[in-house]
Amino acid sequence: MGPHGDGDIEKVESESRRRPISTVVFVIAMQAEAQPLVNKFGLSETSDSPLGKGLPWVLYHGLHKDLRIYVVCPGKDAASGIDSVGTVPASLITFASIQALQPDILINAGTCGAFKVKGANIGDVFLVSDVVFHDRRIPIPMFDLYGVGLRQAFSTPNLLKELNLKIGRLSTGDSLDMSTQDESLIIANDATLKDMEGAAVAYVAELLKVPVIFLKAVTDLIDGDKPTAEEFLQNLAVVTSALEETATKVINFIHGKTLSDL
Repeated sequence: MGPHGDGDIEKVESESRRRPISTVVFVIAMQAEAQPLVNKFGLSETSDSPLGKGLPWVLYHGLHKDLRIYVVCPGKDAASGIDSVGTVPASLITFASIQALQPDILINAGTCGAFKVKGANIGDVFLVSDVVFHDRRIPIPMFDLYGVGLRQAFSTPNLLKELNLKIGRLSTGDSLDMSTQDESLIIANDATLKDMEGAAVAYVAELLKVPVIFLKAVTDLIDGDKPTAEEFLQNLAVVTSALEETATKVINFIHGKTLSDL
């Protein structure tokens, strides 16, 4: 069989939008963020993972009605024993998950920091409009735009209206804290939210042409009066519960619908 032409690809993508969604993959960085969702849907850990042998990646699977749900986490770093957070593990597991599981849609769910001046409060769950990077500083014409890497999340106007979620731009970097340079770029990019994975997931999803949405729950206020690490740890448990509740509503909304219905 010969290669598809552009028209063939567009036809396939159009048909996929009209077909009921059957497979959803959640990409989640931390086990603590994933566990409430795993428990909610009674997902089982996959012992013989199709994502690759000898890797720390953790894959959960299960059914909700007739909707296949997967949750994938990068697992523990071998040297330190802590969750493998950041853009590199997120990129790798996103790529492997798309290749192995062939999802109709990806959901990057997790916690984030946010600006209270932008209307964010602890425990809010945002649906992300678009994503950027704030720590890829390449001050050369065109390379600077590549560094920012602006990408749109998959548009879900009906989901947004049904769940009445807040919406905002997400900025991604590989540090939990925020340098002065990072802060100036986040503000310049008009971001409401800050995390350590989202834009990397978006990059891979765009490469492989899989729609992706982002659910981000606020654990700490960037412009608040508490240290970021302290506030993050203090609020992690209650905020992951709020994230699970919203993610459950999203799954219930998605069930039986096509991408075009979202």
